[in-house]
Amino acid sequence: MTFPHIDPVIVQIGPLALRWYGLMYLLGFVAGYLLIVHLARLRGLSLKREDAADLLFYCVLGVILGGRLGYVLFYNPLHFLSHPLEIFAVWEGGMSFHGGLLGVVVAALWGVRKKQLPILLTGDILVAAAAPGLGFGRLGNFINGELWGRVTDVPWGMVFPGAGLLPRHPSQLYQALLEGLVLTLILYGQHRRGSRPGVPFFTFFTLYGAFRFFVEFFREPDAHLGYLWGGATMGQLLSLPMIALGVAGIFWCSRRGSKA
Repeated sequence: MTFPHIDPVIVQIGPLALRWYGLMYLLGFVAGYLLIVHLARLRGLSLKREDAADLLFYCVLGVILGGRLGYVLFYNPLHFLSHPLEIFAVWEGGMSFHGGLLGVVVAALWGVRKKQLPILLTGDILVAAAAPGLGFGRLGNFINGELWGRVTDVPWGMVFPGAGLLPRHPSQLYQALLEGLVLTLILYGQHRRGSRPGVPFFTFFTLYGAFRFFVEFFREPDAHLGYLWGGATMGQLLSLPMIALGVAGIFWCSRRGSKA
């Protein structure tokens, strides 16, 4: 299959341009806000709309700062050590999900304490609200023709511009499906069933880590990193602690609930 060439710019007026990638982020933030408000009402969490907007704003800052610092530290520390000013050149690309996740956790904890909200239940709602944004973000990667997969002979393999003449896995779509749609449905289902506080939060860690670890078998590793210990990619190595933390957290929440 030939990659469907989509102009990354939707509309441009003078120096101002609306890009598909930016639109995907915007859709993710809007979906996140609506889910926070809806799930707070569903779970009986006393949360005003302005408080939901504040929490979302804190999380956005956490994503940007944590994602950029995570990319610098996890993926290319030597380059940025030699070119420190490029750390701030976010517009040139380079964001790490795992760094962004750490940034969101720190920012959300600060916001939750400031608003005096229950930590576990609020965390459950925030991770469910974040999942659609992950899917939209991967769609943005696909439209940009970046972060493509490994060479393949499957019928749906695509020839990406800038990736050579051989067809590759559209791994961005795999991630959009698993990390976006499937993860959102599972977490929302847990909220509908009234899961114990903390279970959806740690389920997010477990499933995202598992989905990312699986898709990395089809995704082309970063050129400057390649394959690391035992043929694993950096994405897989960073996903293993997430899975371990998630499983341990679900077990802890279950034991805590049964004792209560």
